Amino acid sequence: MTPLHRRTLGFFLLGLLGSGLAWAQTAAGAYPSKPIRMIVPLAAGSAVDNAARILAQKMGQNMGQAIVIENQPGAAGLIGAERVARAAPDGYTLGGFNDSIMTMLPNLQPKMTWDILRDFDPVSLVATVEWGLVVGADAPQKTAADLIASARATPGKINYGSGGNGSPQHIAMALFAAQAKVAMTHVPYKGATQAAMGVAGNEVQAAFQGIATVNSLIKAGKVRLIGVTTPRRMPQFPEVPTVSESGLAGFEFNSWFALMAPAGTPKAIVQTLHAEIGKALADPEVREKLIAQGLTPRGTSPDELGKAMRVQLVRYGELIRQAGITAD
Repeated sequence: MTPLHRRTLGFFLLGLLGSGLAWAQTAAGAYPSKPIRMIVPLAAGSAVDNAARILAQKMGQNMGQAIVIENQPGAAGLIGAERVARAAPDGYTLGGFNDSIMTMLPNLQPKMTWDILRDFDPVSLVATVEWGLVVGADAPQKTAADLIASARATPGKINYGSGGNGSPQHIAMALFAAQAKVAMTHVPYKGATQAAMGVAGNEVQAAFQGIATVNSLIKAGKVRLIGVTTPRRMPQFPEVPTVSESGLAGFEFNSWFALMAPAGTPKAIVQTLHAEIGKALADPEVREKLIAQGLTPRGTSPDELGKAMRVQLVRYGELIRQAGITAD
C-alpha cells in the first residue's frame, strides 16, 4: 500500500469514527425518543406496582415520553425479572423491582437463569415500602401479641398468605414466626394483591403486606391492620401499635422499590434516568401520593443502590438460613 493509499484509508476510518461518535451523541441526546417499558414482576395493585405508576406518570410527563407499566407476576418475580435481564440494554426496557427479587430470591433459588449483580445495572432506590400485619375484619386478634397467642394455642392452624414462595410476604411472616417461636402454615398466592384478598375473604387468617397493597382494604373495613413493622408508629395510623411494641420486641421489616436496567445500558442513559427519578421524587405531589400509599420516598445514586444490594444479599442470606426458610 502506497503512502497516499494509507493516508486515504486513514482519513476514511477517521470519518467513519467521527460519524459513529456523532451518531452516538445524537442518540444519547435524543433519549428517550420513544415510550419506555417498565416491567413490574408483581401483580397490579401491589405496593411496588402502585409506586411504579405514580413515578412513571411524573417521569413520563417530565421526559416527554410515556413510561408504560407491564405487570408480569408469577414465580415470586423470577419470570418478569428474566424479561428485563434479557432485554436490549438501550434504556427502553426497565425493571421496577422489590428487594425480594434483588436480595431474597438469590438466597432461595441457587439455580436462577439470571444473576442480580451480573445481569442488571442499578439506577436508583426509589422508595421503601412500609409494612403491616393484617387479619380479617372479623378476626378475634387485635394485636400482634394476640396473633402469637393464637398460633401458640393452635400450632399450625393459623394460615398466612403471601405473594408466593420466597416473596417478601413469605419472608416477613417466616421471620416473625421464627422469632416468636410459633408454627404457622404458609399459603402462597400468585401475587401480593391476591394474598391480601385472601385475608379479606377469610381464606387465610393473616398476612404481612406492604401498606400500599392493603390501604384500600383497610379503609373499606375489609381487613384490620393490627401492627406496623416500622420502628415507630406511622402517622397515617397513629392508633396502630408497632409489632415490636405489641408482641415481638425488635421486629422490623420493610421492602424496596428500585429501578434497574439490563446490564450494559449506557452510563449516560442510567444517569439520565437517575436524574429524572430525583426530579420526580422532589415533586411535592408525588411525595404526598407515595407517603399516602405507605411508602417513604428515597432516591439514591446507582452506586449507592449497588452497595445496598450487596449488603442486603448478605443480610438476607444469614436471616433465611437462620430461620430455615425455603422456596419450596
